[in-house]
Amino acid sequence: MALTGLPPGADADIARVTEALAMITPRWNVRIMLALTGRPRRYKEISETVSWLQHGQLHPRLRALCDAGLLERTEHSTRYVTYGHTERGTALLPVLPLIVTWAEAYLEQPERPLPAIEQIEDSLTLLTRRHAAAILWTLRVRGEVSGRALARISMPDHDWTNVYPPLRQLVTDGLVDTEGVGQPYRLSDAGAGLAPVLGALSAWAAGQPLAQAADHPVWGRTTTEPAPTAWISNPPRPAPSAWHKRDLFSHAQHVPPKSALATGAPRR
Repeated sequence: MALTGLPPGADADIARVTEALAMITPRWNVRIMLALTGRPRRYKEISETVSWLQHGQLHPRLRALCDAGLLERTEHSTRYVTYGHTERGTALLPVLPLIVTWAEAYLEQPERPLPAIEQIEDSLTLLTRRHAAAILWTLRVRGEVSGRALARISMPDHDWTNVYPPLRQLVTDGLVDTEGVGQPYRLSDAGAGLAPVLGALSAWAAGQPLAQAADHPVWGRTTTEPAPTAWISNPPRPAPSAWHKRDLFSHAQHVPPKSALATGAPRR
């Protein structure tokens, strides 16, 4: 059922972005994608790069990424098989630094600087909450909306009360604001700051150049939006094609800090 009250084609747009996020969010998928930056690699080379994956965990992830059209398996001979990015997979990589930039600007800041890969994974966890994309789209278009109206627009096939669990989660995550029970909902600064990320994901999912993100009917730039946020707590990182394995994997596994959050900062 089409989402009413949103620009034409918004329901298909939301579905494409949701599908794109579902491709890359499962644990280790982005790390595997980045491990293959530069050239195709054999299974053994990949497994050495993502050495923390237990035996038998890598192959199904490679197969899933191939099925999603992000990687391709090339059989050079019976005993020589490589994995590499497809054109679609390569086109997705420039979206990842946009996610890191957003995380640097809006997520709670831990006691130690985080590698780019952890910034990406923390952000994707928030973006793939159930119904998150539809709710964020609606709030971007409509501004302040009551819970009932938000449910009618973003979840037309559900009982209107079903909107509150995902809404409460988005408020907890810091992407949505409200003054309290019975008050309207609106995007927080962090939610509005997702414009470059969601616009780029939309362009990629529709097979368009990422430059088209600036003209997105919902998430495109307006004259009132600030310039793209600079890197904050960590030094700038090069584009994905120049990332090195040491930038991604030379760190212990991150445990989210238990200290108090900065005011208004979304949780990791």
